[in-house]
Amino acid sequence: MPGSPYTDLDRPPLSAARLRRALVAPHGPWRRLELLAETGSTNADVVEAAAAGEPEGLVVVAERQTTGRGRRGRVWQSPPRAGIATSVLLRPGEAVAERGWSPVPPAGYGWLPLLAGVALVEVVARLAELDARLKWPNDLLIDGAKCAGVLAEAVPGGTPAGPPAIVLGIGLNVTLRADELPANPTGLPATSLQLAGAAATDRDPLLRALLRSLADWYDRWRVAGGDAVASGLREAYVSACATVGRDVRVLLPDGREVRGTATGVDPDGQLLVDGPTGVLRLAAGDVLHLR
Repeated sequence: MPGSPYTDLDRPPLSAARLRRALVAPHGPWRRLELLAETGSTNADVVEAAAAGEPEGLVVVAERQTTGRGRRGRVWQSPPRAGIATSVLLRPGEAVAERGWSPVPPAGYGWLPLLAGVALVEVVARLAELDARLKWPNDLLIDGAKCAGVLAEAVPGGTPAGPPAIVLGIGLNVTLRADELPANPTGLPATSLQLAGAAATDRDPLLRALLRSLADWYDRWRVAGGDAVASGLREAYVSACATVGRDVRVLLPDGREVRGTATGVDPDGQLLVDGPTGVLRLAAGDVLHLR
């Protein structure tokens, strides 16, 4: 049965009905969940929905992505049903009175991809029983190899002055074998939960736990008005971050390079690097851990 989801018994298909029962309101934290057999990019799908006015709380999951994207235009691909590929739609600039959420200023949105990284670490530690760490801003590392990544995209609001929506995409390698791992242009090796010896590689409970943890941290952050310190998000992130305390080389978006020691993460989520000219605050860049 070519193309059947049951031809690889180590990679059973997800069930949209079961996921909706567990995750969609009134029983779960999300508003709508769509499960696709294949798509180009879950982020692109959710960006399109956001631009069309889709309310907050949409989740799109794909069994296979053909043009999945990482940061800086990199490709994130996986064989069918070998990983988790999901994107969610958030509108942090909108008030939600029944949840006690006031609008978060756009200046605080930089914490959202870091928030997703914290959710990933929690789930991998709890279900897979692996020591997962984060490379700033949000690459999930296991034994120094990349197992997951997060891509955040802003979608302009409906009016010129309206707050943007944020689409968070998460890709997690679950049962990829060594010959299926993607190449990484930064030189960081890749891995999967299975290759790392995970206690659990069933995507259904992993996805449920990930989306619940993401929703829980988002609620804490929103209740605190987007304050990463008051919500406990900054403390959780720093404790999970393998970059802090390391000598690093940071490739900046404009092509420049910074070397120094990563000393912390400031209240805005920026990486603090103590370099030859003093302490720099970096909002974006590719970090390479140096020995």
